[in-house]
Amino acid sequence: MRTITYRQALNEAFDEEIQRDPNVFLIGEEVAEYDGAYKVTQGLWKKHGDKRVVDSPISESGFIGMAVGASMLGLRPVCELMFWSFYTVAWDQIANNAGMVRYMSGGLINCPIVIRGPANGGTNVGATHSHTPENIMATIPGLKVVCPATARDAKGLMKTAIRDNDPVMFMENTMLYGLEGEVPDPADGDFTIPLGVADLKREGVDVSLIAHGRSVLIALEAAEILSAEHGIECDVLDLRSIRPLDEEAILETVAKTSRVVLVDENKPFCGVSAQIAALIQEKAFDDLDAPVQRVCSIDAPAIYSPPVEKEQLPTARRVIDKVLSII
Repeated sequence: MRTITYRQALNEAFDEEIQRDPNVFLIGEEVAEYDGAYKVTQGLWKKHGDKRVVDSPISESGFIGMAVGASMLGLRPVCELMFWSFYTVAWDQIANNAGMVRYMSGGLINCPIVIRGPANGGTNVGATHSHTPENIMATIPGLKVVCPATARDAKGLMKTAIRDNDPVMFMENTMLYGLEGEVPDPADGDFTIPLGVADLKREGVDVSLIAHGRSVLIALEAAEILSAEHGIECDVLDLRSIRPLDEEAILETVAKTSRVVLVDENKPFCGVSAQIAALIQEKAFDDLDAPVQRVCSIDAPAIYSPPVEKEQLPTARRVIDKVLSII
């Protein structure tokens, strides 16, 4: 199987879906003529033209609002936020309009929109550009939330998200864009991954590490060290999507290992891991041999200092320490 970057996998997904469906178009700041701030849309404007790849003004509320309206009339917009932190200025359009229209219309109006871009810390761009709002988006009934960790998952989930009739919030990570991984070749057929299906990235018997996004890679790193240095074998479950959430896969790994460490770049208060911990306590309490542990970002605004911010985020060492505390 060929190897391409996370960035290339997304680009390929857009290219294929634009060609497959005349209603799909990309819109955002610098996505067209300048190939995107992160070069995720590179070459697509030259290939598909102004009507399929659209540069917008610097107005998230404006172009997301327009895209919501377009989606209600049958188009399938894919909106790029240069940083997911900028969702706040389009919150009404996302939560009140995109999230509510199918319910408020009695199912008569769909909103097939994808809002995508990087949602992560670790790049030293300050507190206002480093939010991870997947937990916030997941609180809104009607919104779907996706957080791929690998190039393969990024492509397969993006193609599914574009085809979905509900609004999908697609959370990427700038630190993953250059990461290479195996992705099926388009010549081998249409490749998609369903939303709401977790993926067991590593098998073990002693502890379950449950994560999403880049935290999956941190969990895998910790699992390899735990195996080599302590003989502890970890399941590493990649959630892939936050809403819908694969509860069955979570409960299955908990029943298998009886010990859980949740790895999550969200802040700990009301984060994704808090929701999963509640789920495990409610539905798998009798399977546990130790309290559920969490490794999250330190509960403060994103720190600008590069060495300090690196420690603010989940690290393999912090995951290892939590695992050792419950063995």
